[in-house]
Amino acid sequence: MPDDGYLLAALATILVVTFGLRALPFLVIGPLRESAFVQFLGRYMPVGIMLILVVYTLKDVSLGDRWHGVPELVALVVTVALHLWRRNALLSILGGTALYVVLVNTVFSGGAG
Repeated sequence: MPDDGYLLAALATILVVTFGLRALPFLVIGPLRESAFVQFLGRYMPVGIMLILVVYTLKDVSLGDRWHGVPELVALVVTVALHLWRRNALLSILGGTALYVVLVNTVFSGGAG
């Protein structure tokens, strides 16, 4: 078993590193708030990420299937409409996802006649 001095030195090192890593963002945030690049990212990055997610989600939609992507299109339109109406990302995402799940499992399911 290591001696007490070694354990205290290890704990002190862990304490200093942990405190430093937690304090670092607060030390750096001031100059970053003034940065034009960070302001640009804050303005356009959410839209870019959402666009990437939409493209990734729709990339495997087969237009040769029976319904040719109708559930995806309906859910996408409802998601956009919800967002334009309420400006609430959580509501838009949950509403569109819920509608898609309902459409795929009921109206557009293979067993529905």
